[in-house]
Amino acid sequence: MAFESVKQYFSEFGIADRIKEFDVSSATVELAAQALGCEPCRIAKTLSFMAGGHAILIVTAGDAKIDNQKYKAQFGTKAKMLTPAEAETLVGHAVGGVCPFAVNEGVVVYLDDSLKRFPSVFPACGSSNSAIELSIAELEKYSGFVSWVDVCKNWQN
Repeated sequence: MAFESVKQYFSEFGIADRIKEFDVSSATVELAAQALGCEPCRIAKTLSFMAGGHAILIVTAGDAKIDNQKYKAQFGTKAKMLTPAEAETLVGHAVGGVCPFAVNEGVVVYLDDSLKRFPSVFPACGSSNSAIELSIAELEKYSGFVSWVDVCKNWQN
């Protein structure tokens, strides 16, 4: 189970006890914000795409949307999200719990600039009823990201 993999991953860093599990679904930005009692924009949603023949993850703020022109300029291809079956197979997490932690080998993680405006954010932890609060520096550290990107719209004030 993906949640157990993420929990094990965080236990290696001594922070597994910071994972929050809910009795309700946190599978969408809105549901996660309700479960956590925070603004939807502070949910760090992880979107999965196919680019260059392999799966990539882009972690964005909850209120951000992929900008197709920016995405194509960054990755040289049209934004093509993985299907739920592809996400589970290629990334290792089911939709609703996709996160940048304990992913399958070869999955490349990017962090979107939309996250930089917050001191901390709440990514999922491999299931549709879990999350962890991480500072931006912690998100950088634990996600194993390769770079920051600017591929979103609708979040700037």
